[in-house]
Amino acid sequence: MNPASTVKRITRRFGVWRYSVIELLAVLILLIAVMPFLESSRVGEFVEAALLTLVLVSAGLAVGGRRKTFFIAMLLLLPTIISKWTHHLYPHLISPTVPHILCMIFTVFVTANILRFILRAPRVNAEVISAGISVYIMTALLWAFAFMLLGQLVPDAFSIHTDPKDPLEMTSYNAFYYSICTLSTTGFGDITPISKAARTLSFMEATTGVFYVAILISRLVSMYQPKSETE
Repeated sequence: MNPASTVKRITRRFGVWRYSVIELLAVLILLIAVMPFLESSRVGEFVEAALLTLVLVSAGLAVGGRRKTFFIAMLLLLPTIISKWTHHLYPHLISPTVPHILCMIFTVFVTANILRFILRAPRVNAEVISAGISVYIMTALLWAFAFMLLGQLVPDAFSIHTDPKDPLEMTSYNAFYYSICTLSTTGFGDITPISKAARTLSFMEATTGVFYVAILISRLVSMYQPKSETE
């Protein structure tokens, strides 16, 4: 069987042919680039919510190639977006923990489906590379939702040593920044887990990051085929 046709068949099956994972990755990078500048005003919060909505919708479309998967994605996506915007527009109507929990559930579903696409792909191409990077960023986003949820439930779970002008709480940017640092095992010490729950989540994410990179690299190497072997 022609490897190119096999890749096309698999990518169509998992949705990344209809709505490319490359486009999802572009939206994720846009969110990362803009997020540091969005906490200072109400308009910034609105833009952040809009970008996060765009990320969630893009992720749902990227994995929705099969009818069953698309139905489940939309079933998880709609209440997530509704709860997110309801809390944003009418904070007194819904607890902030609800959108965090729903975002976590949806992100787990999307990440698992994109990861399945990577593991089933017959060879390395731009879609597979973009999917691998997207899973890494989505994983950081997943843990960021978990840190924000914990920050809501236990306000003193983290000790934040940043500029006093910045919010000394687990905001969306602080949570994502801490998540990326933990996932990559960088750790600058400006945000420190204090409670046992925070410490547990932190070392679980660090372990996830180490194993994911090792497994992804080994999988990409095993899929690599020189052109002379495929012609």
